[in-house]
Amino acid sequence: MQRPGSISPWRLLAPMLAIMAAVVGYPVVQTIALAFTDARLLGGLGSAHWVGLDNFIYALTDANFLSATAHTLYFAILSVGFETLFGVLVALLLNEKFRGRTVCRALLVLPWALPTIVNAIMWRLIYQPDFGVLNAVLTQTGVLSGYRGWLGDPDSAMNAVVLADVWKNYPLVALIVLAALQNAPADLYEAARLDGAGAFRRFQVVTWPVIAPPLLVAIVLRSIEALKVFDIVYVMTRGGPASATKTMSFFVYEESFRFLRVGSGASYALIVVLICMVLVTVYMRLLRHGQPA
Repeated sequence: MQRPGSISPWRLLAPMLAIMAAVVGYPVVQTIALAFTDARLLGGLGSAHWVGLDNFIYALTDANFLSATAHTLYFAILSVGFETLFGVLVALLLNEKFRGRTVCRALLVLPWALPTIVNAIMWRLIYQPDFGVLNAVLTQTGVLSGYRGWLGDPDSAMNAVVLADVWKNYPLVALIVLAALQNAPADLYEAARLDGAGAFRRFQVVTWPVIAPPLLVAIVLRSIEALKVFDIVYVMTRGGPASATKTMSFFVYEESFRFLRVGSGASYALIVVLICMVLVTVYMRLLRHGQPA
């Protein structure tokens, strides 16, 4: 019950709600409205016509968009999978006591702190077909007989982008898991050792229950970011070669700002948002399932 003379919480929240409505709400409503029209970027919204679900039906039957969706899912599954694996392994290593551990923990932040554009340019130089470090190392160690263009080959371009993304983002998973490990009860580890539990058994019964909830949050955050990936693809390959790295967000960008079809571009964008919302729903169900009754 509100006390007499006290300020209503809604009056305190009103400025923030007004800003959110202007900054977030209006663009969302405008995007939804555009998705049902044939609006073009240079034609003005006044010349747009209502087309109903035609944009969505075309998107779901468009072979190019379905191919971009497959590329995005491949990128998301591979990058988030390796980021999770490396993140957990590095967190477990940095949780052990050894000389220089503090320095290693500080260095772990560096890849994640790099701007994505800088990271993408750095990896483009590493993959450079004429003087790139990767070609030099592989040829001098006998792994390759000659230099190759990693980003110019449709068979290797997407994997090269995935590697660059994993290198930048696995520290985020590692830091979240490492923070969770600080709350792991030491007495349970000691009890498990006294019961003769090996390293894998201790990880299964003591470590995993502690790190699973925050790890799930990290996986969902990274999955949403991976499904929306655009900047690293734009800088490293611009969707090529032969559209081998064209993702859903890149497809939306081309549809809206290259081909100037903002109506259909909005419908593609809403489909991307819908896929992300499905993922968040699954995440919420998993969290509720993991909570004690």
